Amino acid sequence: MSDKIHVYEAIAAITDEMSKEGISKTGKNQQQGYAFRGIDQVLNALSPMLAKHKLNILPRCIERTSIERTTQKGGVLFYVTVKSDFDFVSAVDGSKHTVTTFGEAMDSADKATNKAMSAAYKYAAFQAFCIPTEGDNDADAHTHDVAPRPVAVKAPQDAKPMPDDEFEAARNNVGSAATMEELLDKFTSAYKAAKAYGDQPAMQGLTKIKDQRKKELEGV
Repeated sequence: MSDKIHVYEAIAAITDEMSKEGISKTGKNQQQGYAFRGIDQVLNALSPMLAKHKLNILPRCIERTSIERTTQKGGVLFYVTVKSDFDFVSAVDGSKHTVTTFGEAMDSADKATNKAMSAAYKYAAFQAFCIPTEGDNDADAHTHDVAPRPVAVKAPQDAKPMPDDEFEAARNNVGSAATMEELLDKFTSAYKAAKAYGDQPAMQGLTKIKDQRKKELEGV
């Protein structure tokens, strides 16, 4: 009887195939126009390979948090974060390896949890199979405008909200950075402007936009 652990052989074999094919960024963000690889592209690429190498990916949701947010136009959004375990199980010998990832998503209807779970699966696959960066149920497909949310931080006595038009201009400026250096410069300038108002939610919002744009520039 072979002493090899098949689950790692299967993961290595799929990684080898994915290194040649990759997954193209055929998805398109509707608001900001950038390309991304959605859950459909990941499933379409992986499904035949999982079957070929007799590997199952079995998800388990460990934690879920949901926060209700208000859009700048007064609507309601649900911001959901899930922590999921994905058991990579060999159908040959039952050997198993578990990958844990987080997924985040925001939606105005009842799909935020589904999108967060899809994001967790997608990044578990990216990391486990080292899927290269070339090759409407995805969190990356939409960008939502969320109104600042009060935070438990003591603001300066003269603090006041950053004007909506100024925040929107700063947000778009940071989100349009074409290089990492430009992103740092634009974010620093925008953050200082928000800090001058003492607007903590605006600073947090700009930081989130910066982190999102950084991932895009890095090709994640």
